[in-house]
Amino acid sequence: MSELRRRALGAGKTVSRKARSKPESGVSSANHSPNGSPGNSRAGSRANSRPGSRYASEDEFESDSEFDDVMTMSTNSVASGEDELGTSNTWAERLQDRVAEIQDRKRSSVQGREATLRAYTHLLRHHFAERQIARSVAEIMPIFLRSIRSGNSDEERLLALKALTLTILTSPTDTIFEEALPTLKAVCQDAEEEDIKVEAIYALCVAVTSGGGSSTAAEELLDFFLEIVESDGQSIDARDSGPVVSAALQAWAYVASHMEDLTVQSEPAIEAFMDQLDSTDPDVQTSAGSNIALLFEAARDYEEETGESFHMQYNQHRIMTRMAEIVRDSSKTVSKKGRRHLRSNFSSIVTSLERGKGPGYSTAGRLGSNPHVGGSKVENEGDLQEFGYREKIRIHNQQVLIDTWSLHVRAELLKILLGGGFPIHFLENPIVHGILDGAEVEYLSSPGKRK
Repeated sequence: MSELRRRALGAGKTVSRKARSKPESGVSSANHSPNGSPGNSRAGSRANSRPGSRYASEDEFESDSEFDDVMTMSTNSVASGEDELGTSNTWAERLQDRVAEIQDRKRSSVQGREATLRAYTHLLRHHFAERQIARSVAEIMPIFLRSIRSGNSDEERLLALKALTLTILTSPTDTIFEEALPTLKAVCQDAEEEDIKVEAIYALCVAVTSGGGSSTAAEELLDFFLEIVESDGQSIDARDSGPVVSAALQAWAYVASHMEDLTVQSEPAIEAFMDQLDSTDPDVQTSAGSNIALLFEAARDYEEETGESFHMQYNQHRIMTRMAEIVRDSSKTVSKKGRRHLRSNFSSIVTSLERGKGPGYSTAGRLGSNPHVGGSKVENEGDLQEFGYREKIRIHNQQVLIDTWSLHVRAELLKILLGGGFPIHFLENPIVHGILDGAEVEYLSSPGKRK
């Protein structure tokens, strides 16, 4: 098992400060659920490249599972000729049928392959299927790579990229990164569609962290992603593409969050991220801001753990001043929704830099002198009990606290890749659980009430 994958499975640096002082908690052998503390670009980025809402609502990850089987069966009938009712009754049986169709590429049409890949990714996203696909991974991975390299349609290539990424997150092997690297980097460069470039970037960062990549390989990928950011996408022939630059920023942060030492990468990285704060795309700006916060968090952790100084090229006051200017000037160029999103994210980042906190920390609170009615909402007055961390992910009867930028960037990317299937993977998939190791979990006794 590679060093990076061991970190992704729980040996990394994402344990929160509060969790460090608590006994370690394991993962249930039954369902792997956490026990206690688990662990200048133009506008117009596509919807699924945008960061999710900072504070998860109760229904944020309401799965469409009650519609999954009907939707998948309808899709399957295109690929396999089954009637509406189908001959397979369970999702596991239908998944096995899709795997068989993927393996039988010679007798498939372009439309059939697209439908099969679409159904396969849908099932893998909404169910944890490691046991169902483990024996087939060695055979289907090269098939995915072939479709990515030379698929007969852009849709086939896009779906094959998604299938590859989801397979790595479900049943990874320690060889897939080296096998996939040449193909994924080539498609980043050669693909004409920006959606394909984006999915290839995501696949690269997941493959290096969960598919057998070494620390050296991760450092090389950080340089690759940073070159995309520095060139506004030009390095992979995607000049001024907001979605591509935003994906590269997210991928850089995701890989960096798995590394112990960012002292070498920090200087060129923060320069590039500061430049992207001037982007006209709010998604690029917020991703750049999150990456800056991640670097300052890494600096604090490094100094705390080693006692050595972590020199940053930019001081915090300059960054906070620049963000305040961006929020003030955004009313002239950014939509009302984008402006709210930008203001919320930058406010969180500024508080993080000022207070040495993680994302979503609220300095607002209630006076402790009125415990019966909760007091009035105030800002830093008297004996104030601050609300503290408010970035939480609600999953059924659990509430996952995201109190470090390292956890934040990982959770944001996983939400993009897994969509409505995020809850089931968080609860059952040890790979996803390991990636988010260190996140504190609150168990709720009933909807809207804490235990």
